[in-house]
Amino acid sequence: MDLRLKDKRAVVTGGSRGIGLAVGRALAQEGADVALVGRNAQAAVEQATLLAADTGTRVIGIGADTGDDASVAAMATTAIEQLGGVDILVNNAAMTNPGVIAESALEAEINVKVRGYLRCARAFAPGMVERGWGRIINVGGIAARRTGLVTGSVRNIAVAALTKNLADELGPRGVNVTVVHPGATSTDTATKALAAKAESRGLTPEEVEREFSATISIGRIVTPDEVAAVVAFLASPRSVALNGDPIIAGGGDLGPIYY
Repeated sequence: MDLRLKDKRAVVTGGSRGIGLAVGRALAQEGADVALVGRNAQAAVEQATLLAADTGTRVIGIGADTGDDASVAAMATTAIEQLGGVDILVNNAAMTNPGVIAESALEAEINVKVRGYLRCARAFAPGMVERGWGRIINVGGIAARRTGLVTGSVRNIAVAALTKNLADELGPRGVNVTVVHPGATSTDTATKALAAKAESRGLTPEEVEREFSATISIGRIVTPDEVAAVVAFLASPRSVALNGDPIIAGGGDLGPIYY
């Protein structure tokens, strides 16, 4: 299926590694021009250079902290100038959840993953509305539907609420907004978390992964590329029937029925 993404222009925050980098790759492979945004400017530029060479499309790297108003404004200006405009925004920047309930941790995470998402949406949505077309995909997390990590649940539920509000506001003007909640995904961060959990329980990482995989309908943890394929579809003109809706991309949760 042709996703009709050729010559679309996309910004992916948290784009220098993990799911964000996979999303950037998926969009570039479909012919979109892409800006990979990350806190580490050097890493973003290096990954952009590699991705451009691999796909033959235009890929740029931009350093920015989405937790800072001025940094987001500067990033948006650079992206719009270098790409000629932005049609697609993938909000993916986040802080690693430490699994604690400290007030400072919660405030910092919400500033990056909730307020940061809103900062970026405000920076790029006006141009999308002016052109009458756009896509904003917010990457949340399965903690929006699970207990166990207070900060993770709070921030991801907030992302879902933000998504629906933006969708209702922007949808009539041609801009669709959706949220993707990845389940456990085989990123470097997840691998380290599995290793730490295994050590605390006196097990091997492989044993812990098998236990977790047994709770997933497809029987394994999904990959960043598999999540990115979902995001790429949502970024395309073909996803017009979806607006404000949450999409769970985790291989299926055994047991619960969502409706």
